[in-house]
Amino acid sequence: MLGLVGLILGLVLLIVLTMRGMNLFIATPLCALLVAVLGEMPLLPQLAASGQTDLITSYMSGFSGFIAKWFLMFLLGSIFGKLMENVGAAESVARWVTQRLGPQHAALAVVIACAILTYGGVSLFVVAFSVYPMAVSLFRSADLPRRYIPAALAFGSVTFTMTSAGSPEIQNWIPIEYLHTSPYAGWQASLVCAIFMFVFGSWWFRRMLRAARARGEHFEARADDPSDTRESLPHPLMAALPLLVVLVIAFLLHDQFKTSALILALLGGCIAAALLNLRHLREPGKALADGSMGALVAAGNTAAVVGFGAVASALPAFQEIVRWVIGMPGDGLVSSAIAVSVIAGMTGSASGGQAIALPILAPHFLAAGVNAEHLHRVVALASGALDVLPHNGYVVTTIRAICGDTHKRAYPALAALAAVVPTLGLILCLLLFAFGM
Repeated sequence: MLGLVGLILGLVLLIVLTMRGMNLFIATPLCALLVAVLGEMPLLPQLAASGQTDLITSYMSGFSGFIAKWFLMFLLGSIFGKLMENVGAAESVARWVTQRLGPQHAALAVVIACAILTYGGVSLFVVAFSVYPMAVSLFRSADLPRRYIPAALAFGSVTFTMTSAGSPEIQNWIPIEYLHTSPYAGWQASLVCAIFMFVFGSWWFRRMLRAARARGEHFEARADDPSDTRESLPHPLMAALPLLVVLVIAFLLHDQFKTSALILALLGGCIAAALLNLRHLREPGKALADGSMGALVAAGNTAAVVGFGAVASALPAFQEIVRWVIGMPGDGLVSSAIAVSVIAGMTGSASGGQAIALPILAPHFLAAGVNAEHLHRVVALASGALDVLPHNGYVVTTIRAICGDTHKRAYPALAALAAVVPTLGLILCLLLFAFGM
């Protein structure tokens, strides 16, 4: 019982500390310590009995294990995004979208620009960095409250694109290793859910913005706002070709190389982004350095919450929760959705939640005869629902580091679009599978 209390208190404390702006590299081990103490877990390896886990080993195994497994994808994705930004390709794609929609649809333009870049394989974190300057310009011209910029970036990046069939983001690729499926698993239901999330989320976002304007909210300018954009940009077609390269390579090589196909696809995208737009390339060394640093921050933030989740998952109380969820009556897809949502919420990471849940859930439900492709899509969608709690690495980076805002101002709208909308999409997916799609 005390262990369960520790799990709940640790998660609540982690959310509170994150809302107050504490660094995840400090907050996660501190909260893991609380969970370990109340769960009666030894704190040091030397204090653990033979075969018994301890706080240090659990936290660092979760942290380093995630880095070892996924850092190359973070690195190449971040470098790809930085090269796209460096040659002006990301801005060209974003400008092409916004010119056709106009400033009166500023928020929708930001969402679509993020969606195109995300589905093209650009790292979620880098998409936010790349589109933010254009978002500021559009929100300024439309006089929209800037506290909604993080919500626009998140809605276009981590909802109907990140977990959809065919997406090159790792949240759609992690299940492949455990379920032996493809990134296009359950594509029919995925397409319906993606359309629903986009349409419903866009409608809700417009209502939020209208309500804010009715309350008298306006754009708030800052001294450090980006004011100028590049005059010389690659043609939108040439700018979009590297995105197509990523998708094509990932599709062609998946059957042979599985998850490694994404590494090759992103590498191909990096080469294409540089060569196809060579005359626009500026300081390539800086782009590589910035991309590498961005990968470290993105992977480190995610690994930190995975470390917390690893400590939590090592407790007997956590195992009891998992056994209870697995033993729930009814369809295994529903149990999987609940389990992955809860674990992703605890870890604050969609990819981290999958990495913890799938080794436990996949063998059990596959043996029970659950359709692997359906399970893949449900797990992917479920991981992108409650993962965006305040301590999520992407949420912290986007709100604080990129947009320079606070959780108090920006998080409610982000949570509505990036947590509530995907949860409704997940429910729709379960209904579609239940009715035979």
